[in-house]
Amino acid sequence: MPEKRRPLYWEGSAKKGFKEFPIPVQKDMGVALFIVQLGRTPDSAKPWKGLGSGVYELVVDRRGDTFRAVYMVQVGDAVHVLHAFQKKSKSGISTPQPEVDLVEKRLRAVLVRYGLNRG
Repeated sequence: MPEKRRPLYWEGSAKKGFKEFPIPVQKDMGVALFIVQLGRTPDSAKPWKGLGSGVYELVVDRRGDTFRAVYMVQVGDAVHVLHAFQKKSKSGISTPQPEVDLVEKRLRAVLVRYGLNRG
C-alpha cells in the first residue's frame, strides 16, 4: 500500500523565500520536505529551539552560505512551512532575532487558524 502524503502548506512569504534559494538547495530541501510529507524525519532536520515539539528546521549549507526552512508537523494532518531564509549573519551561530520573530508570528497564525492556543 502506498504511503499517504501529507499536504504541504506555505505560510506567508515562505514559498517566495524558498524560490530565491539556489536550485541545488531547492532540490535538496524539496526532497527533505517530501520525506516530511511521508511522515518521516530527514537527516537535515533538527528541532527548532524555543517553540516546543513539532517545529523543525531544515539546514542546507552550500558554498559557505546557510539556508533554512522552518516547518511544523503537529497541527492538522499537514506540513506547514513557516519560513524559508538564508542566514546572513556571519557573527555567531544564533539565528537573527527578526527571523525568529517571523517564525513565531507565523506559528501563532497557524495555531489560531486551527483554533488552538499556545500558552
